[in-house]
Amino acid sequence: MTSVEGVAATQTAGAASTAQKQLTVDYDAFLQLMMAQMQNQDPTQPMDASEQLSQLASFSQVEQSIQMNSKLETLLTNMSFGQVDDLIGRTVTDPNGTTGVVERVEVYSDGTVLALDNGEGILLGPGVVIS
Repeated sequence: MTSVEGVAATQTAGAASTAQKQLTVDYDAFLQLMMAQMQNQDPTQPMDASEQLSQLASFSQVEQSIQMNSKLETLLTNMSFGQVDDLIGRTVTDPNGTTGVVERVEVYSDGTVLALDNGEGILLGPGVVIS
């Protein structure tokens, strides 16, 4: 089988996961700073509440965008699962010239491998010709 490396969907999913973790850290830090400011503010000159709410709303919008991207990635992955079964019995050729008839489709976290009748595998991606 060919090595399954560098699939864009996995990189995107990993980036979304990393962004979500970083956002959580930043969001928690923001809330801690906001609480510290509120506890230590001068009662005669309170801080601007509308600015705090604006910052909190910005964090919430970013968090919602990251969650929406994650759900869209899941939807696209699920849609692709419904399409791979159509490849069984089809002839495929990769950019290196490996050709064969697809016997089974193996889906991994980092890509989809088409297992051929000749014992080889082709990573489903750009440049693969399906006939």
